[in-house]
Amino acid sequence: MKNGAYKLYSAMFNLYSILPLKRGRVALLSPHKAKFTDSLGEMEKELMSRGGYEIVRISGTDIKPVKPSCFTDNLKNLWRIFLFFTRKARYLATSEYVFLNDNFMPMSDLRFKKQTVITQLWHAEGAFKKFGLDLNLSKSVYERVKKGNERLDYVVCSSEKVAPIYAGAFGVLLKKILPLGSPRADRYISGADSTAAKEFLKKHSIDPCKGIVLYAPTFRDNEDDNRRLLESFDFDKFNSRFKDKYTLVLRLHPQINSGVKIPEGVVNMTDLENADELFYAADILVTDYSSICMNFALLGKPIVFYAFDLKKYGSDRSFYFDYKEYVPGPVAETFDDLLDAVETARANGDKLKKFIEINFDKNDGGSAKRIADAVTSRKRNL
Repeated sequence: MKNGAYKLYSAMFNLYSILPLKRGRVALLSPHKAKFTDSLGEMEKELMSRGGYEIVRISGTDIKPVKPSCFTDNLKNLWRIFLFFTRKARYLATSEYVFLNDNFMPMSDLRFKKQTVITQLWHAEGAFKKFGLDLNLSKSVYERVKKGNERLDYVVCSSEKVAPIYAGAFGVLLKKILPLGSPRADRYISGADSTAAKEFLKKHSIDPCKGIVLYAPTFRDNEDDNRRLLESFDFDKFNSRFKDKYTLVLRLHPQINSGVKIPEGVVNMTDLENADELFYAADILVTDYSSICMNFALLGKPIVFYAFDLKKYGSDRSFYFDYKEYVPGPVAETFDDLLDAVETARANGDKLKKFIEINFDKNDGGSAKRIADAVTSRKRNL
């Protein structure tokens, strides 16, 4: 079914590609569930501030049906899907600039105009767990992603030190990599926004006299592992120990099965549209293998890594560096060790400094400007 949808989209796009290019049209393509609060949104702000650009947003949510409550909802779902394959395909086919934040699977069969400049911003910073073509992909998926990446003019990364990793993960020449920083990470360089933190606590009725521990694990490739993910975190035990000190907040990865049952005694922020205010408000991050640690590290806050399935996850996904030596905080493989690590949590200065040096070498807040300058100058890295 997916392959059929890819072919249909490609056919529509290639039909529209005979139309003339629209100067100044910029397509922001988010293939999955992003709500343009990431680097795509930052590039939109930068280009809009310059003037002369028409911004078009295209998202995978355009074809994700909303659960209908009446017949009209079914019609709206069909209409959005129809527009995705028609009007939005036309916008993409006639754009002068395209920015995307993930793999767009029909890309391999799309015939873009030679004048169109396509830039992959990616949805994460630095290098942590393996991604892209470095994953264990099936032959058909590997070939589709690799061919799609051949359409890219630029791939942005957050540091020169990780540029070779990005070249390999995307299967492109090193000269196509732009190590100009991460627009999404620009907002973290000045540290936590105390005003935003206070507003967040008030808005969500969270006790301002207690700290916040944010538990934000990443997804597993197996749905059974995703369901077991929360079973490995003893929420009752955590709350019993820290009930007077911390409020526990949960933010699950969007790819974790939506049927996962959220336990009691935890504030669920999985559907929060913009996570920035949550990061500013949180005092400690508990994660596992999620790239969310990149942004939290820039805030200089303590991070505890709960890697109860490290051996299995490492064999399934693997990392670019030695996990325990690389991550900017203590690693707990049992829940009791996690509780002790939270109790004594503090920013790990030396490891944190080294981690930031590897993954962020341009912490000046100017990434979006640099990328816009490079891309719109039309000095294409071909």
